[in-house]
Amino acid sequence: YPSESLVQKITEDNQIPVHLRVSVSLQYVAGLKGRALVEFFHGNIAEVENEELRHLMWSSVLFYKTPNVEVMACVLLSTKAIYFLLDDSFVRADEHQSDFWNKENLDCENSSFHLSCCFVLKLNDLQSVNVGLFDQYFRITGHSADHIVTCLTRDSYNTHTFIQQLMAVLSLLARTPSPEPVDKDFYSEFGSKNTGKMENYELIHSSRVKFIYPNEEEIGDLAFLVAEKMDGLTHLPSLNILLYVLAFQVNHIEGSAQNTSSLQPKTLILTSSDLFLFDEDYISYPLPEFAKEPPKRDKYQLADGRRIRDLDRVLMGYQTYPQALTFVFDDVQNQDLMQNLTLDHFGE
Repeated sequence: YPSESLVQKITEDNQIPVHLRVSVSLQYVAGLKGRALVEFFHGNIAEVENEELRHLMWSSVLFYKTPNVEVMACVLLSTKAIYFLLDDSFVRADEHQSDFWNKENLDCENSSFHLSCCFVLKLNDLQSVNVGLFDQYFRITGHSADHIVTCLTRDSYNTHTFIQQLMAVLSLLARTPSPEPVDKDFYSEFGSKNTGKMENYELIHSSRVKFIYPNEEEIGDLAFLVAEKMDGLTHLPSLNILLYVLAFQVNHIEGSAQNTSSLQPKTLILTSSDLFLFDEDYISYPLPEFAKEPPKRDKYQLADGRRIRDLDRVLMGYQTYPQALTFVFDDVQNQDLMQNLTLDHFGE
């Protein structure tokens, strides 16, 4: 059993984000506290008797095989594996991936027994961890397409905490040491360096798992992409990205019995002149080593873009985190009119 401080920490972390809905089975898990939570882990999830529960986190997750289905999961990190306790609605929504999930015992519609699927990624199978821009998400990669999962924490603190806990657990693994580096001659040492492309920052853990962080070029590439979307403004000498955040766009459902709304995942990018919403592929990039062809869609697809000068007002809700913001823009028919007037009347 873990120490009292660890039990208290895991209990505090066992809270479903208020803006996301989950199934009854996951609500049951979120209601567990203290020792009951640890006993639930050992009795229902743990695969080995002597493994220890070290960290718990609630997060939206994406799988490489189903890149369009974002599902809520309780992520449990132990000394042996990472467990993703999934919302059962994910399996029903994913009928075409019959080979990915074993559905033999999923017929529990008429039963009071609630079942959750648990996806297991053993630490020994872990190869790399890619941390997204500004620690908004991270991707865990195993040895095949079935073993690639992205956790969309949308929170740099949760990402940082999980990565630290994962590194600590990986340090306990007994893996064979890496072979001694072979002494290279002059030509092999300096001949392959001049590729002209800056690689991402890599931290190779003692367990030989790679932790890969984005470099400055990713922000530069993103700024170039944003500049391409800004009609007539690509001549700006410097375009600075002021904010990059993973958010949800709220779409109200009219005609429903209750005042319900659906949340569409979006990447919000703010520059000094524009506000953009992108549909981003969080799971396919960078390409895994076994990928034989590029993904079917680009990493960033523009969903909406508005000029800051057309922003009329910002409405803020009074609820606690997560904060709801409503941006109200003036509906200008001819957007170039004001820009041309400015240039004509106020100089170059």
